[in-house]
Amino acid sequence: MSVRDLLTDLMSIPGLSGHEDRVRRRIVHHLGPLPSASDRLGNLWTTFKGRGPSILLFTHMDQLGFVVRKIEADGFLRLERLGGVPERALASQRVTICLGEGRDINGVIANKSHHATTPDEKYTVVRYPDLYVDCGFDNRESAEAAGIHIGAPVVYSPGGSRLGENRVSGPAIDDRAGCAVLIEVARMLADREQGPTVHVAFATQEEFSLRGAQPLAQRLLPDIAIQVDLMLATDTPDMADRGEMRLGQGPGISLYSFHGRGTLNGVIPHPAMVRLFEEAAGAIGVPLQRSAQSGALTDLSYVQLVGEGVASIDVGFPMRYSHSSCEVVDLRDLDALCKLLIAALARIGPSFSLSRD
Repeated sequence: MSVRDLLTDLMSIPGLSGHEDRVRRRIVHHLGPLPSASDRLGNLWTTFKGRGPSILLFTHMDQLGFVVRKIEADGFLRLERLGGVPERALASQRVTICLGEGRDINGVIANKSHHATTPDEKYTVVRYPDLYVDCGFDNRESAEAAGIHIGAPVVYSPGGSRLGENRVSGPAIDDRAGCAVLIEVARMLADREQGPTVHVAFATQEEFSLRGAQPLAQRLLPDIAIQVDLMLATDTPDMADRGEMRLGQGPGISLYSFHGRGTLNGVIPHPAMVRLFEEAAGAIGVPLQRSAQSGALTDLSYVQLVGEGVASIDVGFPMRYSHSSCEVVDLRDLDALCKLLIAALARIGPSFSLSRD
């Protein structure tokens, strides 16, 4: 199965933060005979033993969304956001209330009829507490009888679609694309004859304030951590001043990330890791893009602080329209990212130096 097929399959499965179990089971299926382990938070990993520094190569498998906050007497649902959900992108979105395989319920976030809106309303973003979901119920009793309860997870309706020859659009590309890449990398590592110890891992609750990866790293205590996630594409008119990250132009590395809202954290990569990926990309002829952004954050920011400190770097793929129901990725970047990760891992031997000098 290609990275395209893996991504399409994983995008079809809902997995809100804290409710990733269906995604985890599907990843285990795709890992096939590779032995895997899981913990109480639902983190999943498979280990390839070797010599030299130990490496945690990881991504997250959860997605942002909502939980049901209230069921109105007329059967409409009120939502609470989970993760960085953009309010201006919510009206008229199709959503899925996740009750279990074969029991999920479709709904739509209501948008007031255009013919009844006032001039001011036409240019106003409705706050999420004022939005409601219409699932077709006539009353609260019908919703409850269908299995909906307060706290039920809600996500953008799963699925993806092709966009041109090489691109895919849909929700949860962040970070099912990373999951697809690491499944493929794990398959490739299974055929290697030598190399360092690599833990290929899929973390939970990244969208919920970066919760899952830290206890995973505390368990595995890696020397090196390589995190795979989106990087903000800047090749659209509204993003042109934010950088030089373009779809279809290859994977990228982050040289700086900082989240100035709420979580004052970020990552400045270890110089040995920057050099590793630059040299690996040059050796195999893969173009390597560079990113430096504020406002973005990954769970590597906590993983880097585990134990005596971890030599860390964020590696990723350009993606447009982050955290919307229609994210966009270029499959050529994902294929190139697989090759780059394998090439970089192959260059880490017993004498690989983590000295900052």
